[in-house]
Amino acid sequence: MKADVRGKNPSPTISSMQNPSLFTNSRSSISGAVLTGCLSSLDGACIEKLLLHCGSALESNDVTLAQQVMWVLNNVASAVGDPNQRLASYFLRALVSRASRVCPATMSFKAAGIPHRRLMSVTELAGYVDLIPWHRFGFCASNNAILDAVRGFRKIHILDLSITHCMQWPTLIDALGKEPECPPVELRISVLSWRPPTPPLLNIPIEKVGQRLVNFARYRDVPFEFNVIKVGGPVEEEETVVSSSFYDFLLSQLNATIVKVNVDEALVVNIQNWLRYLPDEETSLSDSSCDGIMSYRDSFLELVGRLSPCLVTVVDEDCDLGAQSGLASRIVSCFNYMWIPFDAFETFLPKDSPQRIEYESDIGHKIENIVGYEGAQRIERLESEGRLCRRMAAAGFMSVPFGEETVKEVKALLDEHASGWGMKKDEEGMLVLTWKGHNAVYAGAWVPYAPAFHQNNLLV
Repeated sequence: MKADVRGKNPSPTISSMQNPSLFTNSRSSISGAVLTGCLSSLDGACIEKLLLHCGSALESNDVTLAQQVMWVLNNVASAVGDPNQRLASYFLRALVSRASRVCPATMSFKAAGIPHRRLMSVTELAGYVDLIPWHRFGFCASNNAILDAVRGFRKIHILDLSITHCMQWPTLIDALGKEPECPPVELRISVLSWRPPTPPLLNIPIEKVGQRLVNFARYRDVPFEFNVIKVGGPVEEEETVVSSSFYDFLLSQLNATIVKVNVDEALVVNIQNWLRYLPDEETSLSDSSCDGIMSYRDSFLELVGRLSPCLVTVVDEDCDLGAQSGLASRIVSCFNYMWIPFDAFETFLPKDSPQRIEYESDIGHKIENIVGYEGAQRIERLESEGRLCRRMAAAGFMSVPFGEETVKEVKALLDEHASGWGMKKDEEGMLVLTWKGHNAVYAGAWVPYAPAFHQNNLLV
């Protein structure tokens, strides 16, 4: 069937292409059993095989084979089909976009390769976070680990690095206000002025978000301070390519003086879906505090260790799409992973739901960035939990297992959602959110191997 046009970002059809000759050649070197099988079967294994063929063809600059495979995909994908078909329609769009830049004379179709910029209100953002347990899982696991780590401290400082505009903190503030002994005498949350240009995007500045947290904390009788750390210089709203010099500057700002770390407070560094936006390629860094050849992620984690935190929490999506993966393997890994939200949406949102169309559109733009771009233009660089654990160990951190109370709370949270969601513990003690047995999101907690002693951490 031909891909149908629906929603803001319909899958590309033959008639919608600026260069329809891209799909007019039905004779294919893969036509045989593969072509016949894929046109008669719409399962994920068939689509995965086609994507692997297309990725390999683009890697080897085999334009003819890439055209042939995209012709087959165009007859399989559908923006209103089952999860595999809908997902394939976004991959087809990303592949055509990439091919049109590699061979502009042959393929003139042009599509945006940046995340969808849809501004949300605070209410819409809350609905976005609650729709599937993607973010709530990470919030719940991290907040419980933080509460355990800071219990007994009277001054708490959280350096928050996330993409969800501080939606995590009302629950923590509420829990601190209910502490049986007494709430802390001071809670500070610091955020960076720089944020990756990725959804969800909010229609109010971070300073106003902070003011709302201040008001909420006052209502809960928790002394609270909100700080915005100005780093990296001005970054334009529309800027999608950030140079290496920007990351050099960003990392040079992350020190105890700029972050305003005090010796009499418990410092927590909370990293939620943020680390993936730092480049993972090895590079020679100009910052004297990070000598030699290493990636920005490794340098960042070393800098975090120098802040002497009492806890570091990391939450992210469990998929390997880093610099080490070639295009073909990256495409296949991305397809198998992005199937999870598409299949989850199928269970509780009707196909004509505006929410579903918008959320799938956001994922589609994410796929286009992963598949269509390389270098500084590719900002989505996920890594698996195993790779992250090795990176944390190399940076001088050891894993802290989550307690049984945390496990119970996370399980209770998942009971509020569709029955396909589950949770497991890995060998490192991390918690992993699963969908029908497939790993979706991991949450981990770490401490430095030799945490610095805070001389004024006696309770006052």
